[in-house]
Amino acid sequence: MTPLAVGPGLARPHRWLCAHPRALDTLVATGVLAMILIGAVARPHLRAQPLGPFFVVLAVLVATALVFRRDLPRWVLAFTVALTLVEIVTNDVGPPRTSIVFGVVVALYTVAARTDRPTTWRLGAATAALLTGAGMLFGLDPWYSQENWGLFAWTGLAAAVGDAVRSRRAFVAAIEERAVRAERSREEEARRRVAEERLRIARELHDVVAHHIALVNVQAGVASHVMDSRPDQAKEALAHVRQASRSALDELRATVGLLRQYGDPAAPTEPAPGLAVLDQLVDGFVRAGMRVEVRTEPPEALGPLPGSVDLTAYRVVQEALTNVHKHAGPGATAGIRIARAGGALEITVEDDGGSEGPGQPEAPDGGDAPGDPPADGAAPGEERGGGGHGLLGMRERVSALRGRCEAGPLPGGGFRVRVTLPLQLRGGDS
Repeated sequence: MTPLAVGPGLARPHRWLCAHPRALDTLVATGVLAMILIGAVARPHLRAQPLGPFFVVLAVLVATALVFRRDLPRWVLAFTVALTLVEIVTNDVGPPRTSIVFGVVVALYTVAARTDRPTTWRLGAATAALLTGAGMLFGLDPWYSQENWGLFAWTGLAAAVGDAVRSRRAFVAAIEERAVRAERSREEEARRRVAEERLRIARELHDVVAHHIALVNVQAGVASHVMDSRPDQAKEALAHVRQASRSALDELRATVGLLRQYGDPAAPTEPAPGLAVLDQLVDGFVRAGMRVEVRTEPPEALGPLPGSVDLTAYRVVQEALTNVHKHAGPGATAGIRIARAGGALEITVEDDGGSEGPGQPEAPDGGDAPGDPPADGAAPGEERGGGGHGLLGMRERVSALRGRCEAGPLPGGGFRVRVTLPLQLRGGDS
């Protein structure tokens, strides 16, 4: 049954009764027995009629049956109705004492509270008609007396109250179920956001590490190659290695700092990179021997941009140049075109496929130069188009902003990456 609101002084016995339903039903049965006996002797026209032993036995049997009303609600209802009919029909000591109907009221309430509405109204109507009809035929005269209509009123009230309680329980259960579903949905949304954030941070780490480690690898190869013959150039290459590694550490520290919790030691607060520092990015590749040409249309295309677009554009250029450096070699020529028109930012990065140039170092004994094609003979464009994590991360970044990303080899050799990013972001994009 639905717990009732009780005062602080009754909270403890209320909890005990809820935990021991049989004791609660026994208490209810005792109260019903008292009401039956009191009602039987409280009517003025029956004061001269004593309580017969037969009526007392019927009252005790009705009250005892109510102890089992939770386990066998319909059987208890049928049993109490039968005993009530016996009292009405037999008239063992004078007129029938209709107070015995209190047992039927409790039993009918229990059935109504534990079944559906159609069953409640069928059983309620049958009980009311049966008891009222028996009272009119065998009860007090005249047939329309108050006692006879009281039977109809009490049984109808029991069915109505039980149905109302059942409806309230169903309503409360539906609210609790919706609350549970809403809580589950919030947890799933939180897990989804965590997964998206992990993926975003993984892309950030990949972009940072792949870019700087590629530069460190090339410069270290150059230093090793010219260490004996040109120590000055080896020193310069090692200085570039040091600078690239420092930049990688700084960016990694800034990215990992996003994972810090409140109260953790302070993390760096440098802003995320964007196209405003594109010249520094390009300069790192130029120092590694790559020729890079940058065009902006119009010249102010690098002006203020939404934060997420600015960061994504920077990462796209960074990843594209890193791929050129990795697959076409430091002697390749790359062209960057950034155009801003029609509410979108278009970024195109093309390379010539790794033609020999003055900036490409000679290969060490029997080895490949850092800019040579892969040893297995695969074309640079084919290797880059094979679904590596760099291009995959680039596409995921662009898709997150509802942009377009195209990447593939050029007909005359080389590779092209073209990305279009909308400047007007929808709600929810950052």
